[in-house]
Amino acid sequence: MNVTVRRSGIEGEIIAPPSKSYTHRAITIASLAKKSEIFYPLLSGDTEATINAARCLGAAVIVDRDGDGQKIKVDGVEGSPVTPEDVINAENSGTTLRFFTAVSALCEGATVLTGDASLRTRPNVPLLNALNDLGAEAHSTKGDGTAPLVVKGRLTGGETAIDASISSQFISALLIACPLAPKDSYIWANNLSSVPYMRMTTEVLEQAGVEVSFSTSSGSNDYYFHVEGGRSYDLRRFTVPGDFSSASYLLAAAAITDSKLKVRNLFPSAQGDSRIVELLKAMGAAIRWDRESGVVEVNGAESTGLSGITVDMRENPDLVPTIAVLAAVADGTTEITGVAHLRYKETDRLRFLAEELPKLGVQVKEREDGLLLEGRKEKGLTAAAKVYSHEDHRLAMSLCIAALATRGETVVEGTECVNISYPGFFRAMRDLGADITTIE
Repeated sequence: MNVTVRRSGIEGEIIAPPSKSYTHRAITIASLAKKSEIFYPLLSGDTEATINAARCLGAAVIVDRDGDGQKIKVDGVEGSPVTPEDVINAENSGTTLRFFTAVSALCEGATVLTGDASLRTRPNVPLLNALNDLGAEAHSTKGDGTAPLVVKGRLTGGETAIDASISSQFISALLIACPLAPKDSYIWANNLSSVPYMRMTTEVLEQAGVEVSFSTSSGSNDYYFHVEGGRSYDLRRFTVPGDFSSASYLLAAAAITDSKLKVRNLFPSAQGDSRIVELLKAMGAAIRWDRESGVVEVNGAESTGLSGITVDMRENPDLVPTIAVLAAVADGTTEITGVAHLRYKETDRLRFLAEELPKLGVQVKEREDGLLLEGRKEKGLTAAAKVYSHEDHRLAMSLCIAALATRGETVVEGTECVNISYPGFFRAMRDLGADITTIE
């Protein structure tokens, strides 16, 4: 599916979509508990993959769309997942693949996990090595760490050191599985990236009755975890908060078009991507966050214009496409650093941002761990361009936001992938006034 985007603004109020990251964690942990209810979950391509994986391992998962808001009811396996009858297909979801690779190590038999063509290129060697250290048997059928993966239990616990620079999902996966191993686990995570995502995991674990102790040296990204074994989960009720990652596109759209927008249901949580408020303010947007009411407001009429910034985004890699688009229409240079691990997401996002944004007239220099962008505040973005999402949901949404600031009409190709994290994105943008037309 392609969309045509014309220069336009947005205005009004909207409720932020539920958090994809919290939904993944709640479903996975609930599937290992007894009986749970998850309120206001995100139902998207990625989280549907997690629901399917939970069912494959024996959990009964029912999506209830009746009443005031949808919820998910889970009858879990109480710490003893069954060996699946078939291959677990994680589709395009790296979170699903990594989480359930570790959870599969709790089964008595062997589990095979795979995904779509993109997911089958993503690295998993550090996680597989850690599972082998902790008593399970885990390997890639191709011998290179990519899916299909085969995991045979059972996980027993013990000690492991893991390179966590590629993805914090490796650590979150171990933290979810290891409490259900019979012995304690001691995990040394070297160079842990995207630390806020690990903290989201420990937050949900705590609500399920399990605390994980960890420590780190000041200024270091090396973490030490002690996970007590022989535990059980009791996640009776979990309410999914609003998603700052998805809301970043709405807030950026308002800032780029000098519009006025209120986004509700954005309360404080462990989400590192709440940093979007701070970054928009640093770039010159008129933005306010009322933490008690959960409302973030952008007022374009009060803005003096966006300016470039220098920013290390190691802990917020999912915000990079949003910041890159803001930089495209800002005054001056924006330097984004610390995100070499962004190359191992759904796509090599650094490479493809450097490939697509120049089609809108933006000068972009790709670096090993980031981007250098020259804004086009005075000249504006190129009209009548055609850009491609590379089937990456975050690139698709960020490119659509950039297109709102072009001088004419932009075609964004391959946009059906937004269903991975924000199925209602185009409807929300049109409801707010954006001129976006779907081309089937």
